[in-house]
Amino acid sequence: MLDNINVEDILFLDIETVPQESCFENVDPDLQKMWEKKSDYFRQEEQSAADVYGRAGIYAEFGKIVCISVGIISARGGRRIFRVKSFAGDNEKVLLEDFGQMLSHFARDIHKNMCGHNAKEFDFPYIARRMLINGVKLPAILDVAGKKPWEVKFLDTMDMWKFGDYKHYTSLNLLTTIFNIPSPKDDIDGSQVASVFYEEKDIDRIARYCEKDVLATAQLFLRFKGEELIDEDAVENA
Repeated sequence: MLDNINVEDILFLDIETVPQESCFENVDPDLQKMWEKKSDYFRQEEQSAADVYGRAGIYAEFGKIVCISVGIISARGGRRIFRVKSFAGDNEKVLLEDFGQMLSHFARDIHKNMCGHNAKEFDFPYIARRMLINGVKLPAILDVAGKKPWEVKFLDTMDMWKFGDYKHYTSLNLLTTIFNIPSPKDDIDGSQVASVFYEEKDIDRIARYCEKDVLATAQLFLRFKGEELIDEDAVENA
């Protein structure tokens, strides 16, 4: 299957998300009630909805996207180049509009695919849901309602690693470790993104972290195909 996919036809992608507000007290009262109901399924008896609000970022209904990083592989001078770009900031609607325009342009060719790690379960639906919430038109490649499975252009490195074992979860960090790929987790991890965004207000740091995940996903895909990794000095910002 992977032999039939040209790596230059893939948009590698990762997103970073945070709760919609810096603290539970700032959340709209109606959404506070909704979060109380949602969090009741996983919070401990002694915990309040406010105590677990830090987890709101993983739900598209209660979180928002602060960064989408993408990367593509191309050939130049007999070697592979990885070009990476981030759409990041505190204005989610503008971020999504800019990303949507790029994605629509990229996916005009029917052979194009999108790839992430655990992206079928998280990144792709999260982006689509936040686009709808923000009134942003879905690019055709994300508008999968009614499509046949073979018409959906989503690739997922975690899904590939499952080999049909639907109960199995393996982190990107673990896979990069066992495949001897430089780890993307050398600065922050996903649990720290909200504090970097709301307290440090360092969106550039978040974008750098997100871009490392994108590169790691591309490298992992190349490993799965049995191909050489991209050289560290062959990574460029678009």
